[in-house]
Amino acid sequence: MSFFSGKVVVITGGSDGIGRALIDALIPQGAKIATCARNYDKLYSLQLQYPNVLLHTMSCDVSVETECKRFIDSVIEEFGHIDILINNAGISMRSLFSDVQVEVMKKVMDVNFFGAVYCTKYALPSIIENKGTVVGISSTAGYRGLPGRSGYSASKFALQGWLEALRSEMTGSGVNIMWVSPGFTASNIRNAALNEKGEMQGESPLDESKLMNADECAQHIIRAIEKRKRTLVLTSSGRLTIFMNKFFPAWSDRLVYNHFFKDKKLIK
Repeated sequence: MSFFSGKVVVITGGSDGIGRALIDALIPQGAKIATCARNYDKLYSLQLQYPNVLLHTMSCDVSVETECKRFIDSVIEEFGHIDILINNAGISMRSLFSDVQVEVMKKVMDVNFFGAVYCTKYALPSIIENKGTVVGISSTAGYRGLPGRSGYSASKFALQGWLEALRSEMTGSGVNIMWVSPGFTASNIRNAALNEKGEMQGESPLDESKLMNADECAQHIIRAIEKRKRTLVLTSSGRLTIFMNKFFPAWSDRLVYNHFFKDKKLIK
């Protein structure tokens, strides 16, 4: 029997990318899935794909506390409790700090950091009761600030610091707190990244075909949850970046600059 059989797994941002891949991987393992996203049409398509399984969906903007509470309350009403919460919903940005509007920074922080805070706040009592797991989908940018992604990096640093504090608070409770840094993973997050004015970029600066795909990423995350790991860093480039930044920070500064500023121009 699968570790996830009969467990209630809540996944924010389940309409695309890693969130959707997690749903596709967990449903065959017998998990009861609840997910939210802003795009109602994509959630409806998800329901049509899985008409005869225990799948609960709700349109929700995780940057709004009342909507997060409404979503979590609906999950507990539907399934009775929560075993695992995966805070996956996120948004990126690409702009130099000197050019970006402050409101864009705030929007990224509201989704990436406060969205996880809101959902965890309302799900935590049930997770504690069931000795479950809270997961935050972070990034290499949560270990190393990236140029042109200052707001995104700030939100992931905040996410990891908060989860680390929460993990300490949960010592002895039976609850596992884990954060995942996928590195560059093929998904829609770069196409949907905000520019300096808060508009979607609509394109990716990377060759998505060369990146780890979302399905593979989801499998790594699932295994890490089952093993109740503390952290998970995916991709060799992600692990190398974190290692270099920890032990050779000045050298890392130069390498990161050269990577993101080819011909002295920021790669957006």
